[in-house]
Amino acid sequence: MKPVYILAIESSCDDTSAAVLEGDYLLSNVIASQKVHELYGGVVPELASRAHQHNIVPVVDLAIKQAGIKKEEISALAYTRGPGLMGSLLVGSSFAKGFARALDIPMIEVNHLQAHILAHFIKEKGEDHQSPQFPFLCLLVSGGNSQIVLVKSYKDMEIIGQTIDDAAGEAFDKCAKMLGLPYPGGPHIDRLAKEGNSQAFRFNKPQIPEFNYSFSGLKTSFLYRLRDEVAKNPDFIEENKCDLCASLQHTVVSILMDKLYKASKAYGIKEVAVAGGVSANSALRAAFQDYSKRYGWKIHLPKFSYTTDNAAMVAICGYFKYLDKDFCPIEAAPFSSVAI
Repeated sequence: MKPVYILAIESSCDDTSAAVLEGDYLLSNVIASQKVHELYGGVVPELASRAHQHNIVPVVDLAIKQAGIKKEEISALAYTRGPGLMGSLLVGSSFAKGFARALDIPMIEVNHLQAHILAHFIKEKGEDHQSPQFPFLCLLVSGGNSQIVLVKSYKDMEIIGQTIDDAAGEAFDKCAKMLGLPYPGGPHIDRLAKEGNSQAFRFNKPQIPEFNYSFSGLKTSFLYRLRDEVAKNPDFIEENKCDLCASLQHTVVSILMDKLYKASKAYGIKEVAVAGGVSANSALRAAFQDYSKRYGWKIHLPKFSYTTDNAAMVAICGYFKYLDKDFCPIEAAPFSSVAI
């Protein structure tokens, strides 16, 4: 039987990535990151789209070479159609259309958020793998999203809780900026928190109904605490940076886990996964391990290489759609925002 090779392209934000799957096994996953945004404390859309134009051809070329295949063997091309930055998405989708038309292969549109969730189904040769069993709950947390998703199948997902304002990753980045830490701030907070006392400071934990989240109040609480303490002691931040990071991280993780636990109890589901950039956070991973022991959860933590934006997750989503012959027309336009 002829093998199925899926080439995937991810360009939703500031990372240009291409990957190749043989069936559901990963052959290559190449990522070109953009360091320029660190100078501005956040992603600059115009700079991101220009960098994608520069990176996409060599990234795709390298992914195909590392996979050890010829481009003529590719069965279909999957690409991120959205959500994301429109300029960045246009670069990826335009390249995908040209590539697919040149090889006369079908195109598969992929929802970026669904791809993060389905990253748990990527297999790597020579490694043991346990995929989540349907239905399962997935906590999807990143700089732009904080959602609890009920995953009933590869193509049937329902958001049962989400942030009503800011995302958890955004809260980390904004608070890190207040502390004078570089962008992206989440990893720096995680690193410093390991040396701090998570009970040193208390910050606001909003009471939001159902399974929804809110992090704007936490950011305001953090800002006001810094303002008041610095007014009394100009060196307060430097003297307490590790404790501040640990306390902030503890608050964010407890907010996330409290709602996830309530959802698990309400739906009677103990198969629980986490996905997205914030899933790399060590305290969040430790919390998942703790809840697994306390409540009998069967947990699924993604490999660190699948937590950030990458084309491997787009490829696995594309593979499942390929099996269903769920292709998209070449005139399909990218979109900047949409629910799962």
